[in-house]
Amino acid sequence: MTTAIRLQHHQRPVYVYLRQSTPGQVHTHRESTARQYALAERAVELGWDRSQVHILDQDLGKSGTTTEGRTDFHRFMAAVGLGQVGAVFALEASRLSRSQADWHKLMDICALTDTLIVDQDGIYDPNAFNDRVSLGFKGTWSHTELHALRLRLQDAKLHKARKGELRCNPPTGYIYDAGGALVLDPDESVVAAVARLFQQFQELGSAFGVMRAWAAQGLPFPRRQWLPGASGALAWGRLSLSRVLAILHNPRYTGTYVYGRRRSQPVVEAGQVTRIRTL
Repeated sequence: MTTAIRLQHHQRPVYVYLRQSTPGQVHTHRESTARQYALAERAVELGWDRSQVHILDQDLGKSGTTTEGRTDFHRFMAAVGLGQVGAVFALEASRLSRSQADWHKLMDICALTDTLIVDQDGIYDPNAFNDRVSLGFKGTWSHTELHALRLRLQDAKLHKARKGELRCNPPTGYIYDAGGALVLDPDESVVAAVARLFQQFQELGSAFGVMRAWAAQGLPFPRRQWLPGASGALAWGRLSLSRVLAILHNPRYTGTYVYGRRRSQPVVEAGQVTRIRTL
């Protein structure tokens, strides 16, 4: 397929685009990263001067499901749109995008500006019918593969949940021990605060009454942070009505294991997912 490369392509620089979905993949799958960097040598073998090869590696550790936050993706798309790129190199289609909309947009712009797309399997001219079909299939497969991965992950989570083995964030007052069992928080002040909340609810009979009594006494309420990197760090803050209701309605305090009580829905604004809404 080297016949797809013509003089006008060699007269323009090439962009070698690197991407892996998460920082963990970058750290663990170092061979994959090395293979992506090696594409620069392939560009030289195909006739481009080494000074023409630009490596874009700022999107390592970023998901391909969206273009948001992918600085280098926008950089090479802008250059391609201006007709300044001879070819875009990527290890495979999924490195460029796992979104069919973004993938076909890339193909259309490459076709308009006579820019080649090169991966580990071949060299593709988006203006050539057979190459266009191949690229379209690669984009569809990449998107479908991501959907299949999500389904498998969800099935695995449900399988563990049915056995009561799926670990979710523990309710305030509890933590997981080294063996994975749910046990009382070792900080007695945390356990005491939760016990006080339930006691006040029994006395006052309403969640709003509990919140007002807590605020009147100026008492803070504990919360452990289970976000990535927080590792269960303890923080104290104002007790809100929604927090009181969440604790009172949480069946984990009755010793019942539950999963799937709520589902989430992405909120799309101006064509972009801006937040996730819990239903």
